[in-house]
Amino acid sequence: MPAIDRMRLTTLLENERAEHLRRTPESRAAFEEADHLFGRVPMTWMNKWSGGYPLYLATAHGNRITDIDGNEYVDFALGDTGAMAGHSPEPTVAAVQQRIGVDGGITTMMPSLDAEWVAAELTRRFGMPLWSFSLTATDANRWALRIARLVTGRPKVMAFSYCYHGSVDETFVITGPDGGTAPRGGNVGPAVHVSETTRVAEFNDLASVEAGLSHGDVAVVVREPALTNIGIVLPEPGFLEGVRELCTEYGALLLIDETHTISAGPGGCTQAWGLRPDIFVIGKSIGGGIPTGAYGITEAVAAVVRSHAEVDLVDVGGVGGTLAGNVLSTAAMRATLGEVLTDEAFEHMIELATAFREGVEQTLEEFDVPWSIAQLGARAEYRFCRPAPRTGTESAAAHDDEIEEYLHLFMSNRGVLMTPFHNMALMCPATRRTDVDLHTELFHEAVRLLMQP
Repeated sequence: MPAIDRMRLTTLLENERAEHLRRTPESRAAFEEADHLFGRVPMTWMNKWSGGYPLYLATAHGNRITDIDGNEYVDFALGDTGAMAGHSPEPTVAAVQQRIGVDGGITTMMPSLDAEWVAAELTRRFGMPLWSFSLTATDANRWALRIARLVTGRPKVMAFSYCYHGSVDETFVITGPDGGTAPRGGNVGPAVHVSETTRVAEFNDLASVEAGLSHGDVAVVVREPALTNIGIVLPEPGFLEGVRELCTEYGALLLIDETHTISAGPGGCTQAWGLRPDIFVIGKSIGGGIPTGAYGITEAVAAVVRSHAEVDLVDVGGVGGTLAGNVLSTAAMRATLGEVLTDEAFEHMIELATAFREGVEQTLEEFDVPWSIAQLGARAEYRFCRPAPRTGTESAAAHDDEIEEYLHLFMSNRGVLMTPFHNMALMCPATRRTDVDLHTELFHEAVRLLMQP
């Protein structure tokens, strides 16, 4: 396979950076004038956008975004799954407007009838019989880990190298040089070294899972059915079932986080692949853009929690928050789950993601590029290695800042947005085949320019 010419890449990247500056002067000015924001952005991760500053939003509808310079984009980022239902889907907007305007009330510390409807729908999709709401999947994960430690009486969590479960301290782990638990680089001010709270394992490596569980101190294994925030790393045959069996054998609970992997279908990988979690976490997409999250538990887990009369689940026990489960978020979830992210919508989204993947594969084959692309339902992502990585550590090693920035800017300069954190593309109900075909054409041209002799 031909090698990437780094000098050509540098030249192409400089050209795209210059074009980005030329076409987005208002976004650049807004960024430079944001003197009262830490990092000049509302949240520091917004600095991850390629080109030196983020695009500033003017409007967003369906899968279309317009920036303050008037440039329109086909959006495959979709809020890194938060807008998987599309931007401002009509049923969600109507439900939110009804709740705020006609019915009144956003946060009242009282439930509405929507909460039970949503919980029943989550049970239908994911199987967990009992649910509690949060505002983010991060919070749901934090609270679920507390419950797991309570239920098992054990102190530690097992997480996979380069996994992602929000800003949960216990999950910022990688496999160290000696095979032990090491902190993932960049974690801000952890309370303790992550090895005090966590045992690390490698995705698709059952031996590493068993080695960690054999110590007898792991309360819960927290995992995505496929890694998603370090590129998509798909499970190998038997791996997920093997983890379930090992958890049962060693007395640990299994927590499945489908915040991203709900892209696999209306019931995520849990429904599609027949997974059997003890605790389940979901967030982002189910509120149609309104902050939402939830965790579900089995009756067995609930029974143990109820047996601990000393724990405080209704006030200061470290589980819950004043805004969690508010009537605005439950109204949004009911509309989004009931009318937007339907079974039919997923069929459409997955069909388009398949076409997206096939278009990329055709270009990679034509130019014999040493990259790969993985698909998980309505989500697809390319990675700069071939064959596709099988662990988080392998996927992290395939990262290439310059190639990633080149591809991101090449796309955005021509009206296509990819997820700024990586190379992920997500389909929503409003995505069209012509949008996918546009990406296919642009990807082919970007690779042709990079690989031409």
